[in-house]
Amino acid sequence: MIAGKVIESTVNSFLVECDDNKLRNCSIKGKILKESLGYYNPLCPGDNVEIEIDPLDFGKGQIVNLKKRKNAFSRFNQKGKNLQLIASNIDNLICVTTPRNPPFRPRFVDRVLVQGAVERINTIIVVNKIDLELSVDDELRIREWERLGYTVFKVSARKKSGLDKLTAVLENKLSVLVGQSGVGKSSIINALDGTVNLKTGELSIKHDRGAHTTTKGVLLHINFQNIKFDLIDTPGVRNFIPGGIDSTDLIHFFPEMADLWGQCSYGASCTHTTESGCKIQEAIYSGVILEDRFESYLNLKEELEEEKQKMGFGKKIKK
Repeated sequence: MIAGKVIESTVNSFLVECDDNKLRNCSIKGKILKESLGYYNPLCPGDNVEIEIDPLDFGKGQIVNLKKRKNAFSRFNQKGKNLQLIASNIDNLICVTTPRNPPFRPRFVDRVLVQGAVERINTIIVVNKIDLELSVDDELRIREWERLGYTVFKVSARKKSGLDKLTAVLENKLSVLVGQSGVGKSSIINALDGTVNLKTGELSIKHDRGAHTTTKGVLLHINFQNIKFDLIDTPGVRNFIPGGIDSTDLIHFFPEMADLWGQCSYGASCTHTTESGCKIQEAIYSGVILEDRFESYLNLKEELEEEKQKMGFGKKIKK
């Protein structure tokens, strides 16, 4: 038996980097792994496993054990109606966005921030293609994230600018890149380490969005000017729905609203929309809460409630 780390994963096949520095194609031996019960997929990049080497083929093996995860970044899979594992044992969750091509979508970022908070993972926002320039509204949104305590890096993979500041916080750590198609996750990786040479796609002019060039998550070893770290590249997603959270708990993951929860005239039952004496609405009116962030909260809350009704239940987490 030998230990290793999952580098790539599909439903039934896993590429494992073993402690003897060899890569082996592996399957899971026997029943589903206990640590993965309740997930759409059993394993993901970043998982630490133990394998039995195939005696007839030294390049293959069977996974017999999954070591306890430090954390697991996931999202709700609408097709499978369950949590889908994306990456595990990570130090940083990096959400990549752009000013345009594709358009700036701060509410997508808000959803990733919620999932990071749910799973207690340090989350970093990277604004790529900064050479395209940000609008006044975009800058306002970014300043709000920074005011709330999130770290934001402005970079250009094309011009290779801003990358040194980003890599300084990634050194000797494992991080995962998440974002919509076309935001340039693979381009950032290529700019960081030209030896990786990931395929990048042209943007769809008709829909102003990117093509899915990354088809599965993959863990990469990066060496940027002798600064070494690991990155998990992931496929772009159109819509991100946080998982493992009930709509009634959502407000606790919007830090500017969390402290006001329960202080409205109607207490915890306040919907923060039409009620008088609502502290959230008062904070919006006074500028303490950005209105677009509140709209982001309402949209996500509604979507979580819809999914809850479809499934007939809601999964709650501890506050």
